[in-house]
Formats: sequence, C-alpha cells, structure tokens
Amino acid sequence: MAKNDSFFNEIYGTYFNVVSSILRQAQEKQLTKDSLELLVREQAFADSCLTIPKALQDGSWPLLQKDMTTPLRHAPAMPLTTLQRRWLKSLLTDKRIQLFDVDSSGLENVEPLFSEEQFVYFDRYSDGDNYDDPEYKQHFRLLLQAITEKRRVEISFISGKNESVRKEYLPLQLEYSAKDDKFRLKAVCERHLHYVNVGRIKSCKMLEQTGEEACMLLEPERCAVTVLLTDERNALERAMLHFSHLEKITERLDEKHYRLQLMYNKSDETEMVIRILSFGPLLRVQEAAGFIELLRHRLRKQLALRAKE
Repeated sequence: MAKNDSFFNEIYGTYFNVVSSILRQAQEKQLTKDSLELLVREQAFADSCLTIPKALQDGSWPLLQKDMTTPLRHAPAMPLTTLQRRWLKSLLTDKRIQLFDVDSSGLENVEPLFSEEQFVYFDRYSDGDNYDDPEYKQHFRLLLQAITEKRRVEISFISGKNESVRKEYLPLQLEYSAKDDKFRLKAVCERHLHYVNVGRIKSCKMLEQTGEEACMLLEPERCAVTVLLTDERNALERAMLHFSHLEKITERLDEKHYRLQLMYNKSDETEMVIRILSFGPLLRVQEAAGFIELLRHRLRKQLALRAKE
C-alpha cells in the first residue's frame, strides 16, 4: 500500500484528535484550564494528563497562548487519505446513492477503489429497479422533497395485481430492499400505512403541505409467528440478520435448535411468508395456524405454476 494511502498515519491517532478538540474550544474562546484537563481525561489515555496540558501551556507545543486562545486561524481538520477518497468515489458512483443527488465535487480526478461490475450477487433478484430511467429519478427525488417538506403527493401506479391505482399519500420514508434491489415508499393514506414500489409509479404530483393531524396513523394490526430454527449452514446468524428489523424473542432449546417468535404488522404478512420460505427446511413454523395455511397456499400455488411449465 502506498504511503499516502495509509490509514495508520500518526495524525489519526489519539494525541492529534484530543489536541484538535482543545484547539476548537480555544477558537471559540471557551477553553479554560479545567476544561482542557477534562477533554484530555475524556478523550486520551490515563497518563496523558501529565503530558498534553503541560506541553500546550509551557509552549513546547506552540498552539495555545497564555489567555487560553489559539493563534490558529482555521479549525483543525483531518485530511482524507487517497484510499478514503477512492472509497468515497466508489460509493458515490453507485446508482442508488446518485438518486439522492449527492455532491461529489472534489473527487473528479479520483479513481474509484472498486466498481459495481466487480460484485456478483447470488442472493438477489435480477429484476431490480431501473435506476437509469429519468422518470424513475424524477419520481424518487419528488418523493424525497415531499418527505422533507411534509407535503402530500398524488400517485398513479400499477399494483401487484396489475391494476391501475391513483391515490393521495403523505410520504414518510423511502425503504430499500437489498434482496429485491428495489425502493418502496412508506406512506399514509386515509390513516393507514401503505407501501408503494417506486418502480411501479407512473406519475407523481406534489400537493400542499399537511398538518400534523394528517400524519396520525391507526394502530396497525400486530401478528406473531413462532418458528423452530435448526442451526445448520449458519442459519441462526442469517436469521438474526434477515429479521433484524423485527421485534423478536429467541429461545435456545439445545446445541442446534432455537425457537423464534417474530412480531410483524399484518400488512407485511405476504413478505413474511416469502422470507420464511427462503430458509427451506431450516425454519419450521409451529404457530399460528393461519400463517401455516398461508405457507401451504403459497407452496400449492408454486407447484401448480411449475406443473404448467
């Protein structure tokens, strides 16, 4: 690794960081002997109280004046290494990040550390959103603006049942699914929580700002499913990651088996069925009976489709 690519230069060490904090406080004319020693105790090592304050106050490090101000004109800042700038350039060339219209000025002549083409995704669907589509970008940024300004939008989209839908929504969040490689809008409509895939939107129009009362949601119906997990092929770690966004109770039964109770919103039930089925025989649903019936229905549907092929 080239010298200027190193993350381990001394300027990124504890001494430089604590002195930077001291000098920033000195620039604001808020530094005292007590606050100097407090910063050193909180941010440096135990024995640093014997060296840093003394070096700053006796002039060994000519950065502080006798009145506890600093002759520095600019606040201390840590420069980025070449490796860090190449990492940033790689992130900012990601088409999903570019949707947020991030400013990448200053990195024009930096070579990316890696490119999207170097990655092979074996656990992701291949029909992700088209991030190059100008209309997609326009809809995405309009939704971002609506979220920031708390404004309602009128959206026309094609539903999962291939039906044309037009409704008014109050956008709350944009969520990304790494497995589906798709963004979806989380929004309020008639006091209920709804999700709309951004890629299905045909038109999007900004409406007026909305008062806080319009953000009031009816309490979503909560459900729970209990599953028995067999910890093979790293299944426990995968399940903890896969269901990390859910409230859950995990009980260890023996060396290889665990019982998980997963809580979710009723509106997310179809997604829960798909997620649990993706683990195959390593996740066996014990209850609720209604959820087990949903699993059976989906499996019968898949078998029927395969039989037609």
